[in-house]
Amino acid sequence: MRPEGWHIVIIIVIAIVLFGAPKLPGLARSVGQSLRIFKSEVRELKEESRVDDVEAPKIT
Repeated sequence: MRPEGWHIVIIIVIAIVLFGAPKLPGLARSVGQSLRIFKSEVRELKEESRVDDVEAPKIT
């Protein structure tokens, strides 16, 4: 199910009601930071996985 325009509008309205307009920029900033950290951790795990695959001896 792909969110349509009115779904996004409803989510934004609910966020404004729950958190208040003054707190939304800080909330968005912390969500952005969390996503950046998550992406970097996933990238590091992928790199470690590749390194482990290369270093692991092949059993034949």
